[in-house]
Amino acid sequence: MLDQPDFLNLVARGETGLRPLELLAATQSVEARFGRDRSRERSKGPRTLDIDILLYGDEILELPGLSVPHPGMRERAFVLVPLAEIAPGLRHPADGLTFASFIESVSGQGIYLRAARPV
Repeated sequence: MLDQPDFLNLVARGETGLRPLELLAATQSVEARFGRDRSRERSKGPRTLDIDILLYGDEILELPGLSVPHPGMRERAFVLVPLAEIAPGLRHPADGLTFASFIESVSGQGIYLRAARPV
């Protein structure tokens, strides 16, 4: 959705002992603590916080409310650019193509890097 304010986006890599649906519940709990109310949002519109599970190791999952790898990640510059920064050689578990190889196809999406501010 283009009719919305700019937003910050980041990609983080981590490890968890949680199963996929447990991780989904945990991320949605964090979103709610930051004021996210899914019942009041427009689809793909502005939100206070949005945590997506892009990947879960090399697994391919279709679960209630969770698809992994995230189905739209290869079409979104705001996902691919920071993902390529932290894991340039990371490959899609289904076809083995690197996520970085898709950056050129999304280059016109209007993202820009925000300079880090000193803490």
